[in-house]
Amino acid sequence: MKLLFDANLSPKLVTRLADCFPNLAHVQQFGLNSASDLLIWEYAQQHNYILVTKDADFHEMSLLRGSPPKVIWIRRGNCSVNQIENILRNHVDDIQILIHNCEINFLMLY
Repeated sequence: MKLLFDANLSPKLVTRLADCFPNLAHVQQFGLNSASDLLIWEYAQQHNYILVTKDADFHEMSLLRGSPPKVIWIRRGNCSVNQIENILRNHVDDIQILIHNCEINFLMLY
């Protein structure tokens, strides 16, 4: 499974976290930086991505629509790229469980 970073997260995370998650992408790479949440959702669904976001809307979509795609919601206000990177690094095991467990569709990180 691959991770797709939403526009509210830095594209720098793709290279910074490549050692932990080899299949990372950012919506910017696909021309989706200004796309609607629904379009990003559908892109992730069609291309087997897990969405990584700070946007509560994707959490709501996951509750209404189910998965795929699975969603990782980072519940942190304004923070640096380093802080987001550290959050994701600190939860590598939790993310791996999300990736491999078909019964888990959503992961909330703080």
